[in-house]
Amino acid sequence: MTIDTRPAVTVRRARTSDVPCIQALVEPLVQRRILLGKDAVVFYEAVQEFRVAEDEDGRLVGCGALHVFWEDLGEVRTLAVHDDVRGRGVGRILVERLEQDALELGLSKLFCLTFEVSFFERQGYTASPLSLVDPEVYAELVRSPDEGVAEFLDLARVKPNTLGNTRMLKHLR
Repeated sequence: MTIDTRPAVTVRRARTSDVPCIQALVEPLVQRRILLGKDAVVFYEAVQEFRVAEDEDGRLVGCGALHVFWEDLGEVRTLAVHDDVRGRGVGRILVERLEQDALELGLSKLFCLTFEVSFFERQGYTASPLSLVDPEVYAELVRSPDEGVAEFLDLARVKPNTLGNTRMLKHLR
């Protein structure tokens, strides 16, 4: 007999009404300098990228976003799990769902910029050099106004915010 050790959570697409809860999940990690802080407008603009995890009582206990960078490349962003359920598999379930979403979109590689290296290693990600994209793609991406793209490209203007994090990559297929 196999015992299911997955937490009793449901992962679903985020709704605009979830944004205040997403901000509340993210804020403690911003305070600990694990995640970058974002204004509410940024969360609302990106709400379609988010998945949220709800417990049996309907309380949001986790969130994560999938941001598409290029035809084959996406990023796992803003992965946050409530302190009360950390270590119980909620983050793993969210990452698995974001990877499934990435495959459905036709992506073959996902990366993240993280201080949580051991967590992402357990999910199959490995530390990766900056050269994840060809020079032609880099030239296109550098035009993006998105701060996450600037982080990915390791542009000097975002270095104070990303100092010490690790770029990690997973090939999905």
